[in-house]
Formats: sequence, structure tokens, C-alpha cells
Amino acid sequence: MKKILSTILVLSMLLSLLAMPALAADPLELTMFFPVNVGGSVAQLIDDMTTEFNKQNPDIQVKAVYTGNYDDTVTAIQTAIGTSGQPDLFVSLATQRFTMDDTGMAMALDDIIANDPEGQAFVDDFIDGFMLDSYVEGGRIISIPFQRSTMVMFYNKDAFREVGLDPEQPPKNWTELVDYATKLTNDKRYGVAIALNSGSAQWAFTGFSLQNCTNGVGLMSGDGKEVYFNTPENVEALQLWLDLQNKYKCMAPGIVQWTDMPTQFLAGEVAMIYHTTGNLTNIRNNANFDFGVCFLPAGRQWGAPTGGGNFYITKGISEERQQAAWKYIKFMCSTENAAQWSINTGYVATRESCYETEVLKDYYASFPQALVAYEQLPYAQPELTTYNAAEMWRILNDNIQAAVTGEMTAEEALAAAQEQGDELLADYQ
Repeated sequence: MKKILSTILVLSMLLSLLAMPALAADPLELTMFFPVNVGGSVAQLIDDMTTEFNKQNPDIQVKAVYTGNYDDTVTAIQTAIGTSGQPDLFVSLATQRFTMDDTGMAMALDDIIANDPEGQAFVDDFIDGFMLDSYVEGGRIISIPFQRSTMVMFYNKDAFREVGLDPEQPPKNWTELVDYATKLTNDKRYGVAIALNSGSAQWAFTGFSLQNCTNGVGLMSGDGKEVYFNTPENVEALQLWLDLQNKYKCMAPGIVQWTDMPTQFLAGEVAMIYHTTGNLTNIRNNANFDFGVCFLPAGRQWGAPTGGGNFYITKGISEERQQAAWKYIKFMCSTENAAQWSINTGYVATRESCYETEVLKDYYASFPQALVAYEQLPYAQPELTTYNAAEMWRILNDNIQAAVTGEMTAEEALAAAQEQGDELLADYQ
């Protein structure tokens, strides 16, 4: 009898153990590095979105780490890769894609996409103009568009009215740009501002090159292995910059800092600025005057550079971590989140399905200036993108600055940039 009771007791204990809920496993912890290169509270928005992801996915906890601007973030990634502090995924410039692939810092995503039943449909929904700079050699996908922008012109409608210009008719071409900028310039205000500082000049110059090129590609080949800096069309484009400053005196002389331009625009110190759509919400919230947004004025044709950051997954992490990182990327880039992200920041919504959401339709109805960037995308191409992109940017920017400060002519500056660029890419040709 004792033996039977003992057996019954053991069985009862086993059944009780089986009925108990399993102890929750520790969540998988991921680290994500991200930059902010525009005004406003973008860092807080990413924190808020990440908090929501963590709430919805208690088995995955992502720590979003703000790592400064884009240049700072690349340095942080390079320093951390291969150490215990390396990120599992990160946001970096789309233009870094060749370098990320070549150095093995980021992994190709094709297998992850192929093994996800929703993967191909997810990728196919991204706007072509943004997916263009997600591909590397062999047609592999190495990144997913996230905080993407294009350059547009912001202009002060009140200033237009003041000098007798139609505030609903911004400059459509380079001839009108010169004419309007000259009329808008007075002893308290410059007519136009273009960022000429190191790290930003190449973005604006990509747009001018596309507006004036006859080769269809502007500054570089699609495979990132060649540059075309010293074409006659590009020399003409740079000469226009110099003329705005020196001949027409409607642009501030010397180096103009990218980060200063929105502040100058909001203060009424400049009437028109070439800047990112990522500053749209910041300008909307802080302008005390009527402002407009328009296409970049055309040269031989319309043209604009795309820019901004994509999501990358760090190469060499475990498959479990890869899948968790992919889940986070899909959440951050979901149709609903991408649409709301555009509204909250001014970045361009990256997926076609965003434009079918009621929230984005309502936003454009109440604030039509925001739609300009999307309408300009058919004329947009990626900004200067090559292997060793950061060094190539420095080469072009330094030589442009030499022309702006009067040390070189436009032709001399771009000839020097071409020679240095060819040398940098020699191993890839």
C-alpha cells in the first residue's frame, strides 16, 4: 500500500510540474546604432518607436543607441565591429553600401528576404528611387530604406511678395534662380543659400550635376567604380555656384554650413535654401512667415539627389539575432510606421503603400508642401556613391571648397577632384 501511495504521490508531483507555466526565457537583447542629421526631435521618435516594438515583442528587446551624425555613426560602427559592443544592426547612409559590403561590416539580406513569406512583397513595395541604392555587386540587397529624403527648395513667400515676385511661382530653372535670388537680396538678406561645407557639398552638387548632365548619370557610375567630376556640364554647374557668390552677390561668400541654413532661413536671413525634406517638420513648426516648398530649379532638365539612411544588419551575428533584427526592421518600416514617420519628421515615406493610408492623405491635404518631395522622386537619383565613399566625398568637397574660397577655378577644382578620385578607385577598375 505504501508503495502504491508513493507512486501516486510521485505521479501527482509530476503532473503538477507539467501544469506549471514554463519559466520565461530571458529576452534576446539587440543593439541598434542610429544617427540624426536633421533638426527636430528625431532621436526621441526612434526611442519611442523602439519602445513600442519592445512592448509588442517581449522576447526581443532592442536598445537604440544615438551615435551622433552620419559621420560619427560610421566611426562608431567601425570602432565597435568585432568587439563585445558591436551593434546587431544600424542605420547608416545609403551611400555607404559599397563600403559596408566591401569591408564585411554588413551582410546581404537576400537569404533572409527569400526565407520570409512576406519578404519579397515587403521589398517590392519600396519606392524604386530609394531601393536604387540598396543594391551592391551581383544585384544583392544589403540595406532597407528608412530615414530617406531628397533635396528640395524652401522659399519665403513673404519675401517674394515684398520684392514683387509671385509667391506661388518659385524659380523653375537656373536662369530664374539667378533672377529671383538677385531680387531677393538686400542689406539684411541673401537671396539663396547652398551648403558648401565638407560633408554636405557633394549632396547639393549631385543635384546640380543631374540637372545639367548629358550622360544621364551625373557624378558616378552605377557600380560605384568610376567618377565623372570634370565633365564640361559639371564645370558649368560649379561655375554657377561661384557666380551666385562672386558675380551676382546673392549668396553669402565663403563656406556655408549645412546645419546653419535652416536657422538662417527661419531668421529671415536668406530667402531660399536648398535643403533636405528631413527638415520640413522643423521648419513648419518654427517658421513665423508663409513659406513654400518646390522642385529644385532645372538646368537642362529636372534633377535631385536622394539621400538619408538605410537599415543594415551586421555581418557575422547568429541566425537568431539576424531574424530578430529583420523583425525590428520590418516593424520600423511597416506601412503605418513609415507613413507616420514621414509626418513626424519630414522624411519622405519610403513605401508606395504609405500613400494609400488615410493618415498620409489627410496630412497632404492639410499640408500640400509635404507632397513636393514625392512628386520630385521620378527625377531623383542617388547622391555621390562609390567605393570608399567617405574619402570620395572628402575629395570632392575639399576641391569644391577650394573653388568657393578662390584658391582654384571651377575647372581646376574638378580636374583635381577627378585625378584624386580616379586614384582612389584604381583598385576597383
